[in-house]
Amino acid sequence: MEKNVTGMDELLAGYAAGTLTYPAQALVGAHLEMSDCNRSYVSSLETLAGFELEDAEPVSISNRDEFLGSIFSGAVDDLNDNAPAAELSEKGGPAVPESLQSIIGSSMDQLPWKTLLPGVKECKFGEIDGCASSLLWVRAGRAMPSHTHHGTELTLVLTGGFRDEDGHYVAGDVAFADGDVDHKPIADEGEDCICFAVTAGRLQLTGPVGRWFAPFIR
Repeated sequence: MEKNVTGMDELLAGYAAGTLTYPAQALVGAHLEMSDCNRSYVSSLETLAGFELEDAEPVSISNRDEFLGSIFSGAVDDLNDNAPAAELSEKGGPAVPESLQSIIGSSMDQLPWKTLLPGVKECKFGEIDGCASSLLWVRAGRAMPSHTHHGTELTLVLTGGFRDEDGHYVAGDVAFADGDVDHKPIADEGEDCICFAVTAGRLQLTGPVGRWFAPFIR
């Protein structure tokens, strides 16, 4: 579950207003697909934003007919209404929430995973809007090195779960970390943990084992 309530509320407000970076916007959208705990809150924020639009002065739109045509030509099923995501992909592997498919693709089966540490794999998607996004696959029961952050890190659990000093996170939960957090995530027993992470700023390993591996982590 989300332990940093204030940070999560700000994140959801940014999502409703459309002010987040693209990777963070996609992460929150996927959270809303997978979990119903914040859907009503976001819907309320979007409704309030709609009321503000009603009171705003109208602004002329260039190429109005072309713009409207592009909107209505799309299939209704393509719109993201924050409906729950399917639990499995068509190939039977971990499902990729619709909000993340523009970054990850529709399946994880062919992703170029690279071993980061023993029992830990990573797939990087590069930098977008000043943020780095990646998938982390941690073997069941395996611990990540202790680390903190020069910036912020958002982590969405896609499958499995993990624990750290702030609590326990399962599929659909979002964890928030920054320079005030020094943690050592440990994947739950019984199921590998796959997470989608968005980071702004670099990670700093803090434990003795992590410092030994630091030269190999970029």
